[in-house]
Amino acid sequence: MLGYMTIKRMDNVGIVVDDLDAAVAFFAELGMELEGRAPIEGAWAGRVVGLDDMRTEIAMMRIPGAPGRLELATYHNPKAIVTEPAVIPPNTLGLHRVMFTVEDIEDTVARLRPYGGELVGEVTRYEDSYLLCYLRGPDGIIVGLAEELT
Repeated sequence: MLGYMTIKRMDNVGIVVDDLDAAVAFFAELGMELEGRAPIEGAWAGRVVGLDDMRTEIAMMRIPGAPGRLELATYHNPKAIVTEPAVIPPNTLGLHRVMFTVEDIEDTVARLRPYGGELVGEVTRYEDSYLLCYLRGPDGIIVGLAEELT
């Protein structure tokens, strides 16, 4: 028997990017829709994230007809911190990747290449269930892609 549940739903996953336009274009090519774009600033916003004089712009992306969103953010003040190495391997601690199920994995990879999409490894078959791959997108974001084989 499960105990008391405090979670009602997952609303979004946030990803900080340097080039918001490039990230929006990448995820739009993947099939997401831009739900809205807005500047976020002010004392209330700084208190939420713990940064003084915070100024950012966000783009909220959504999958048509599906729950959940992806919030892309670029920081104008303070500037985003670049990790070393800038392109981190998949086994780095922290947020690992965002995974999407797609209709045709080979076509999706080909369509994302002009938007900076680059395979981390290769497209691999998992039993008789999925074709899987990791793709690195704008600003090193790792996106997992899965194609159901059933």
